[in-house]
Amino acid sequence: MTELKNLANHFLIAMPSMEDPFFSRSLTYICEHNEEGAMGLVVNQPTNMTLKELLEQADKDAEVDDEKGQQIVLAGGPVSQERGFILHSPQPGWSSSLNLTSEIMVTTSKDILGALGNHRGPDQAIITLGYAGWSAGQLEREIQENSWLTIEADPKILFDTPIHQRWQLAVSSLGIDVWQIAPEVGHA
Repeated sequence: MTELKNLANHFLIAMPSMEDPFFSRSLTYICEHNEEGAMGLVVNQPTNMTLKELLEQADKDAEVDDEKGQQIVLAGGPVSQERGFILHSPQPGWSSSLNLTSEIMVTTSKDILGALGNHRGPDQAIITLGYAGWSAGQLEREIQENSWLTIEADPKILFDTPIHQRWQLAVSSLGIDVWQIAPEVGHA
């Protein structure tokens, strides 16, 4: 098997032929990828929950700005859907954060939620529940099977693009017509 490069800070673009209903036309940001597997957050699958509703469940005393409270919470993946992950522009000081790049951090602690609800949090943030995980070699196999296309992550797609346009914009940035790609794996 040809070894693939580390896909941390890349997008996985679900191929149109992806049959898994959770990942159909999904765009996933890969937070971590190593010999043990991969972990990512789907960044274009909205839930029916807003930040305000999430805060009401997590912290009854949290103050929420009406505008900020309307932010939609995303389904980050099918694993641990009770756990929250916030992808955000850099802002240190949270209990459990990790710098992914100079432009993107991930925080898993509740202390950031209240700040997001009242303009004290990072300028840009995506709130997800759950994550997508792959065991060792699983993601590489799925890529070889033509389930995913990969591109380097673009913070503009992540933070500045409306949720429902993220997959299409990522596809367009490849410069190909993804609908013309055959779903079968070819072997020369």
